[in-house]
Amino acid sequence: MALKKSQRSLKKWTKQKWGTRSGKPSTQGKKATGERYLPQSALKSLSAQEYGALTRKKREDLKKGKAVSKMPKRLSKKVRTHRKK
Repeated sequence: MALKKSQRSLKKWTKQKWGTRSGKPSTQGKKATGERYLPQSALKSLSAQEYGALTRKKREDLKKGKAVSKMPKRLSKKVRTHRKK
């Protein structure tokens, strides 16, 4: 049975390597760092200042009790190119 376009996209996405720069969990467990969880290729392309801005925003939103933290538009466009579709 052939996969639909959305199913193929999800299959590619799940094969991609994702994580945080430190390699520790972002929001799960006691040792959570609050870092942004991104594809490895995106992590490599971001400067320390850019990743720091993403992490600060994520941590601020976590403190406010938000489950989802939007990225700044400028960085969102840069990271978007690294997600497989």
